[in-house]
Amino acid sequence: MKKMRIVLFVLALVSLVAFTACATAPTAAPVAPAAPQVETQIVVVTATPGPVAKPEGGEIAVIVKTGNSSFWQNVQTGAFDAAKELKAQTPKLSVTFLGAQSESNVNEEINIVESAIDRGVKAIVLAPSDVKALVPAVKKAKDAGIPVIIIDSKLDGDPSQYTAFLATDNKAAGEACAKAMIEGVKAATGKDEGKIAVMSYVAGVGSEVGRVGGFKDYIKANSKLEVVDTQYSNSDMPTALNQTTNVLAAHPDLVGIFGANEPTAIGMARAIATAKLSGKIVAIGFDGNSVLQGFVKDGTLLAIAVQSSYNMGFLGVKTAYDASIGGKKVEAYVDTGFLMVTKENIDTTAAKNVLY
Repeated sequence: MKKMRIVLFVLALVSLVAFTACATAPTAAPVAPAAPQVETQIVVVTATPGPVAKPEGGEIAVIVKTGNSSFWQNVQTGAFDAAKELKAQTPKLSVTFLGAQSESNVNEEINIVESAIDRGVKAIVLAPSDVKALVPAVKKAKDAGIPVIIIDSKLDGDPSQYTAFLATDNKAAGEACAKAMIEGVKAATGKDEGKIAVMSYVAGVGSEVGRVGGFKDYIKANSKLEVVDTQYSNSDMPTALNQTTNVLAAHPDLVGIFGANEPTAIGMARAIATAKLSGKIVAIGFDGNSVLQGFVKDGTLLAIAVQSSYNMGFLGVKTAYDASIGGKKVEAYVDTGFLMVTKENIDTTAAKNVLY
Protein backbone atom coordinates (compact mmCIF):
# COMPACT_ATOMS: atom_id res chain seq x y z
CA MET A 1 0.00 0.00 0.00
CA LYS A 2 2.84 2.33 0.86
CA LYS A 3 4.59 1.40 -2.40
CA MET A 4 1.47 2.29 -4.39
CA ARG A 5 1.36 5.78 -2.83
CA ILE A 6 4.98 6.49 -3.88
CA VAL A 7 4.25 5.61 -7.51
CA LEU A 8 1.22 7.86 -7.64
CA PHE A 9 3.22 10.72 -6.14
CA VAL A 10 5.97 10.36 -8.74
CA LEU A 11 3.45 10.38 -11.63
CA ALA A 12 1.79 13.49 -10.23
CA LEU A 13 5.12 15.22 -9.97
CA VAL A 14 6.06 14.38 -13.55
CA SER A 15 2.71 15.65 -14.81
CA LEU A 16 3.20 18.95 -12.91
CA VAL A 17 6.68 19.47 -14.43
CA ALA A 18 5.39 18.70 -17.90
CA PHE A 19 2.52 21.11 -17.47
CA THR A 20 4.82 23.88 -16.28
CA ALA A 21 7.19 23.39 -19.22
CA CYS A 22 4.35 23.64 -21.70
CA ALA A 23 3.05 26.80 -20.07
CA THR A 24 6.42 28.62 -20.06
CA ALA A 25 7.92 27.49 -23.39
CA PRO A 26 7.62 30.20 -26.10
CA THR A 27 5.42 29.48 -29.02
CA ALA A 28 7.39 29.58 -32.27
CA ALA A 29 5.96 32.05 -34.82
CA PRO A 30 4.86 30.50 -38.03
CA VAL A 31 7.49 30.89 -40.72
CA ALA A 32 6.19 32.73 -43.80
CA PRO A 33 6.95 31.03 -47.05
CA ALA A 34 9.87 32.64 -48.89
CA ALA A 35 8.82 35.09 -51.56
CA PRO A 36 9.69 33.91 -55.01
CA GLN A 37 12.65 35.79 -56.57
CA VAL A 38 11.69 38.00 -59.54
CA GLU A 39 14.41 38.71 -62.10
CA THR A 40 14.12 42.23 -63.56
CA GLN A 41 15.43 42.70 -67.11
CA ILE A 42 15.81 46.18 -68.73
CA VAL A 43 15.40 46.08 -72.49
CA VAL A 44 16.66 49.07 -74.50
CA VAL A 45 14.72 49.50 -77.71
CA THR A 46 16.29 51.67 -80.45
CA ALA A 47 13.61 53.30 -82.59
CA THR A 48 14.19 53.10 -86.32
CA PRO A 49 13.21 56.44 -87.90
CA GLY A 50 10.63 56.22 -90.59
CA PRO A 51 11.00 57.99 -93.95
CA VAL A 52 11.07 61.80 -93.66
CA ALA A 53 8.17 63.37 -95.49
CA LYS A 54 9.38 65.49 -98.38
CA PRO A 55 7.84 68.90 -99.07
CA GLU A 56 4.87 68.71 -101.37
CA GLY A 57 6.31 70.91 -104.12
CA GLY A 58 4.64 73.37 -106.45
CA GLU A 59 5.64 76.01 -108.98
CA ILE A 60 8.10 78.86 -108.60
CA ALA A 61 7.53 81.32 -111.45
CA VAL A 62 10.55 83.31 -112.65
CA ILE A 63 9.34 86.35 -114.59
CA VAL A 64 11.86 88.69 -116.23
CA LYS A 65 11.79 91.83 -118.35
CA THR A 66 12.36 89.92 -121.59
CA GLY A 67 13.61 86.55 -122.71
CA ASN A 68 15.29 88.05 -125.78
CA SER A 69 18.66 88.81 -124.22
CA SER A 70 21.60 86.65 -123.23
CA PHE A 71 21.66 88.47 -119.88
CA TRP A 72 18.19 87.18 -119.00
CA GLN A 73 18.97 83.81 -120.53
CA ASN A 74 21.85 83.57 -118.06
CA VAL A 75 19.36 84.36 -115.29
CA GLN A 76 17.35 81.41 -116.61
CA THR A 77 20.42 79.15 -116.46
CA GLY A 78 20.94 80.06 -112.81
CA ALA A 79 17.26 79.52 -112.01
CA PHE A 80 17.15 76.08 -113.60
CA ASP A 81 20.40 75.03 -111.91
CA ALA A 82 18.84 75.93 -108.56
CA ALA A 83 15.77 73.89 -109.50
CA LYS A 84 17.93 70.83 -110.17
CA GLU A 85 19.45 71.07 -106.69
CA LEU A 86 16.14 71.65 -104.95
CA LYS A 87 14.38 68.77 -106.72
CA ALA A 88 16.54 66.34 -104.76
CA GLN A 89 14.56 67.27 -101.66
CA THR A 90 11.34 68.30 -103.39
CA PRO A 91 10.80 66.09 -106.46
CA LYS A 92 7.49 67.73 -107.36
CA LEU A 93 9.02 71.23 -107.56
CA SER A 94 8.76 73.01 -110.90
CA VAL A 95 10.46 76.25 -111.94
CA THR A 96 9.04 78.11 -114.92
CA PHE A 97 10.64 81.00 -116.80
CA LEU A 98 8.80 83.68 -118.78
CA GLY A 99 9.49 87.18 -120.06
CA ALA A 100 7.86 89.80 -122.26
CA GLN A 101 8.82 90.19 -125.91
CA SER A 102 10.68 93.38 -125.04
CA GLU A 103 11.62 95.29 -121.89
CA SER A 104 9.35 98.16 -122.89
CA ASN A 105 6.28 95.89 -123.06
CA VAL A 106 5.25 96.49 -119.45
CA ASN A 107 1.62 95.40 -119.82
CA GLU A 108 2.70 92.00 -121.10
CA GLU A 109 4.83 91.45 -118.02
CA ILE A 110 1.95 92.51 -115.75
CA ASN A 111 -0.28 89.94 -117.47
CA ILE A 112 2.35 87.23 -116.94
CA VAL A 113 2.50 88.03 -113.22
CA GLU A 114 -1.29 88.02 -112.85
CA SER A 115 -1.51 84.71 -114.68
CA ALA A 116 1.00 83.20 -112.22
CA ILE A 117 -1.11 84.47 -109.30
CA ASP A 118 -4.29 83.01 -110.80
CA ARG A 119 -2.77 79.54 -111.13
CA GLY A 120 -1.65 79.60 -107.50
CA VAL A 121 2.13 79.42 -107.77
CA LYS A 122 4.13 78.91 -104.56
CA ALA A 123 6.38 81.93 -105.16
CA ILE A 124 7.37 84.47 -107.83
CA VAL A 125 10.84 85.70 -108.75
CA LEU A 126 10.30 89.00 -110.59
CA ALA A 127 12.52 91.43 -112.50
CA PRO A 128 10.10 94.36 -112.94
CA SER A 129 10.37 96.20 -116.24
CA ASP A 130 8.68 99.22 -114.66
CA VAL A 131 9.24 99.83 -110.94
CA LYS A 132 5.95 101.68 -110.55
CA ALA A 133 3.60 99.84 -112.91
CA LEU A 134 4.33 96.43 -111.37
CA VAL A 135 3.47 97.55 -107.82
CA PRO A 136 -0.27 96.62 -107.97
CA ALA A 137 0.51 93.15 -109.35
CA VAL A 138 3.04 92.51 -106.58
CA LYS A 139 0.51 93.66 -103.96
CA LYS A 140 -2.03 91.27 -105.48
CA ALA A 141 0.47 88.43 -105.08
CA LYS A 142 1.08 89.32 -101.45
CA ASP A 143 -2.67 89.46 -100.76
CA ALA A 144 -2.90 85.96 -102.25
CA GLY A 145 -0.19 84.74 -99.85
CA ILE A 146 2.44 84.37 -102.56
CA PRO A 147 5.98 85.51 -101.64
CA VAL A 148 7.61 87.72 -104.30
CA ILE A 149 11.38 87.93 -104.70
CA ILE A 150 12.40 91.04 -106.66
CA ILE A 151 15.60 90.83 -108.73
CA ASP A 152 17.63 93.38 -110.71
CA SER A 153 15.40 96.48 -110.30
CA LYS A 154 14.05 97.57 -106.93
CA LEU A 155 10.30 98.12 -106.86
CA ASP A 156 8.99 101.52 -105.80
CA GLY A 157 6.90 102.00 -102.69
CA ASP A 158 6.55 99.93 -99.57
CA PRO A 159 9.25 97.19 -99.43
CA SER A 160 7.01 95.10 -97.16
CA GLN A 161 4.97 94.25 -100.27
CA TYR A 162 7.71 91.85 -101.38
CA THR A 163 9.80 89.34 -99.46
CA ALA A 164 13.36 90.08 -100.63
CA PHE A 165 15.38 92.07 -103.15
CA LEU A 166 18.39 90.57 -104.96
CA ALA A 167 20.44 92.73 -107.30
CA THR A 168 23.66 94.38 -108.27
CA ASP A 169 24.34 97.55 -106.36
CA ASN A 170 23.64 99.56 -109.50
CA LYS A 171 24.67 102.89 -108.03
CA ALA A 172 28.08 101.44 -107.10
CA ALA A 173 28.39 99.82 -110.54
CA GLY A 174 27.54 103.11 -112.27
CA GLU A 175 30.14 104.90 -110.17
CA ALA A 176 32.75 102.26 -111.08
CA CYS A 177 31.99 102.82 -114.76
CA ALA A 178 32.37 106.59 -114.29
CA LYS A 179 35.70 106.11 -112.53
CA ALA A 180 36.91 103.94 -115.44
CA MET A 181 35.74 106.64 -117.86
CA ILE A 182 37.64 109.40 -116.03
CA GLU A 183 40.82 107.32 -115.82
CA GLY A 184 40.51 106.34 -119.49
CA VAL A 185 40.05 109.92 -120.68
CA LYS A 186 42.99 111.09 -118.54
CA ALA A 187 45.18 108.36 -119.99
CA ALA A 188 44.16 109.28 -123.55
CA THR A 189 44.15 113.09 -123.35
CA GLY A 190 46.12 113.96 -120.24
CA LYS A 191 43.15 115.69 -118.64
CA ASP A 192 39.71 114.90 -117.20
CA GLU A 193 37.63 117.21 -119.36
CA GLY A 194 35.69 116.99 -122.59
CA LYS A 195 32.33 115.83 -123.91
CA ILE A 196 30.85 112.41 -123.19
CA ALA A 197 27.53 110.72 -124.02
CA VAL A 198 25.36 108.19 -122.22
CA MET A 199 23.56 105.48 -124.16
CA SER A 200 20.92 104.22 -121.74
CA TYR A 201 18.09 101.71 -122.09
CA VAL A 202 14.64 102.19 -120.48
CA ALA A 203 14.02 105.45 -118.64
CA GLY A 204 12.71 105.03 -115.11
CA VAL A 205 13.61 101.37 -114.64
CA GLY A 206 15.05 100.86 -111.16
CA SER A 207 18.38 99.48 -112.37
CA GLU A 208 18.72 102.34 -114.88
CA VAL A 209 17.98 105.00 -112.29
CA GLY A 210 20.70 103.69 -109.97
CA ARG A 211 23.22 102.81 -112.67
CA VAL A 212 23.02 105.86 -114.91
CA GLY A 213 22.32 108.15 -111.96
CA GLY A 214 25.40 106.83 -110.17
CA PHE A 215 27.47 107.30 -113.33
CA LYS A 216 26.40 110.89 -113.93
CA ASP A 217 26.69 111.92 -110.28
CA TYR A 218 30.23 110.53 -110.01
CA ILE A 219 31.30 112.21 -113.28
CA LYS A 220 29.97 115.56 -112.06
CA ALA A 221 31.58 115.29 -108.62
CA ASN A 222 34.97 113.98 -109.72
CA SER A 223 35.82 115.45 -113.12
CA LYS A 224 35.27 118.26 -115.60
CA LEU A 225 33.68 115.90 -118.12
CA GLU A 226 30.37 117.07 -119.55
CA VAL A 227 27.47 114.75 -120.46
CA VAL A 228 26.18 116.32 -123.69
CA ASP A 229 23.65 113.66 -124.72
CA THR A 230 21.60 110.82 -123.20
CA GLN A 231 19.72 108.38 -125.41
CA TYR A 232 17.31 105.53 -124.53
CA SER A 233 17.34 102.43 -126.72
CA ASN A 234 14.51 100.51 -124.99
CA SER A 235 17.11 97.74 -124.72
CA ASP A 236 17.02 97.23 -128.49
CA MET A 237 20.42 96.66 -130.09
CA PRO A 238 19.64 98.04 -133.59
CA THR A 239 18.11 101.14 -132.00
CA ALA A 240 21.23 101.65 -129.90
CA LEU A 241 23.43 101.23 -132.99
CA ASN A 242 21.51 103.90 -134.90
CA GLN A 243 21.39 106.26 -131.92
CA THR A 244 25.14 105.93 -131.32
CA THR A 245 25.87 106.53 -135.01
CA ASN A 246 23.88 109.76 -134.80
CA VAL A 247 25.52 110.86 -131.54
CA LEU A 248 29.02 110.28 -132.95
CA ALA A 249 28.12 112.32 -136.02
CA ALA A 250 26.59 115.13 -133.97
CA HIS A 251 29.56 115.31 -131.59
CA PRO A 252 32.77 114.56 -133.51
CA ASP A 253 34.78 115.86 -130.53
CA LEU A 254 33.32 113.31 -128.12
CA VAL A 255 36.01 111.86 -125.82
CA GLY A 256 33.94 109.16 -124.12
CA ILE A 257 30.69 107.18 -124.28
CA PHE A 258 28.91 104.82 -121.86
CA GLY A 259 26.55 101.97 -122.89
CA ALA A 260 24.46 101.12 -119.84
CA ASN A 261 23.20 97.57 -120.55
CA GLU A 262 23.91 94.58 -122.76
CA PRO A 263 21.96 95.28 -125.98
CA THR A 264 22.69 99.00 -125.75
CA ALA A 265 26.43 98.45 -125.22
CA ILE A 266 26.57 96.02 -128.15
CA GLY A 267 24.85 98.50 -130.49
CA MET A 268 27.12 101.28 -129.22
CA ALA A 269 30.29 99.24 -129.77
CA ARG A 270 29.23 98.21 -133.27
CA ALA A 271 28.61 101.85 -134.19
CA ILE A 272 32.06 102.80 -132.83
CA ALA A 273 33.71 100.01 -134.82
CA THR A 274 31.82 100.96 -137.98
CA ALA A 275 32.95 104.60 -137.59
CA LYS A 276 36.54 103.30 -137.20
CA LEU A 277 36.81 104.91 -133.78
CA SER A 278 37.86 101.79 -131.86
CA GLY A 279 40.59 102.83 -129.41
CA LYS A 280 40.12 106.51 -130.33
CA ILE A 281 37.18 107.14 -128.00
CA VAL A 282 36.93 105.89 -124.42
CA ALA A 283 33.97 103.48 -124.39
CA ILE A 284 32.65 101.73 -121.29
CA GLY A 285 29.99 99.01 -121.54
CA PHE A 286 27.79 97.06 -119.16
CA ASP A 287 27.17 93.28 -118.89
CA GLY A 288 29.33 90.51 -120.23
CA ASN A 289 28.13 88.28 -123.06
CA SER A 290 30.50 86.89 -125.67
CA VAL A 291 29.98 89.80 -128.08
CA LEU A 292 30.94 92.37 -125.47
CA GLN A 293 33.93 90.25 -124.46
CA GLY A 294 35.11 90.40 -128.07
CA PHE A 295 34.88 94.19 -128.08
CA VAL A 296 36.99 94.34 -124.91
CA LYS A 297 39.62 92.09 -126.44
CA ASP A 298 39.87 94.12 -129.67
CA GLY A 299 40.03 97.45 -127.81
CA THR A 300 36.68 98.89 -128.90
CA LEU A 301 35.57 98.87 -125.26
CA LEU A 302 37.98 99.88 -122.54
CA ALA A 303 36.00 98.06 -119.85
CA ILE A 304 32.66 96.43 -119.07
CA ALA A 305 30.90 96.20 -115.72
CA VAL A 306 29.66 92.62 -115.44
CA GLN A 307 26.85 91.66 -113.11
CA SER A 308 26.32 88.12 -111.92
CA SER A 309 23.07 87.51 -113.77
CA TYR A 310 23.51 83.80 -113.03
CA ASN A 311 23.39 84.56 -109.29
CA MET A 312 20.18 86.52 -109.72
CA GLY A 313 18.49 83.43 -111.11
CA PHE A 314 20.17 80.87 -108.84
CA LEU A 315 19.81 82.79 -105.57
CA GLY A 316 16.42 84.15 -106.61
CA VAL A 317 14.93 80.65 -106.90
CA LYS A 318 16.64 79.42 -103.73
CA THR A 319 15.35 82.42 -101.79
CA ALA A 320 11.85 81.92 -103.20
CA TYR A 321 11.96 78.24 -102.18
CA ASP A 322 13.10 79.05 -98.64
CA ALA A 323 10.42 81.72 -98.23
CA SER A 324 7.58 79.52 -99.45
CA ILE A 325 8.07 75.74 -99.51
CA GLY A 326 10.98 75.77 -97.03
CA GLY A 327 9.18 78.02 -94.56
CA LYS A 328 12.39 79.87 -93.65
CA LYS A 329 13.10 83.51 -92.90
CA VAL A 330 15.19 85.07 -95.68
CA GLU A 331 17.45 88.11 -95.96
CA ALA A 332 15.63 91.24 -97.11
CA TYR A 333 18.50 92.30 -99.41
CA VAL A 334 21.23 90.32 -101.18
CA ASP A 335 23.94 92.04 -103.27
CA THR A 336 24.67 89.74 -106.21
CA GLY A 337 27.85 91.66 -107.09
CA PHE A 338 29.66 92.96 -110.20
CA LEU A 339 33.18 93.03 -111.63
CA MET A 340 34.93 95.56 -113.87
CA VAL A 341 36.41 93.50 -116.71
CA THR A 342 39.21 94.81 -118.94
CA LYS A 343 41.63 93.37 -121.46
CA GLU A 344 44.06 92.82 -118.58
CA ASN A 345 41.79 90.62 -116.42
CA ILE A 346 39.33 89.11 -118.89
CA ASP A 347 41.00 85.69 -118.79
CA THR A 348 41.17 85.44 -115.00
CA THR A 349 39.07 83.02 -112.98
CA ALA A 350 37.22 85.91 -111.35
CA ALA A 351 36.14 87.24 -114.75
CA LYS A 352 35.22 83.83 -116.11
CA ASN A 353 32.92 83.30 -113.13
CA VAL A 354 30.69 86.21 -114.20
CA LEU A 355 31.10 86.34 -118.00
CA TYR A 356 28.57 84.40 -120.05
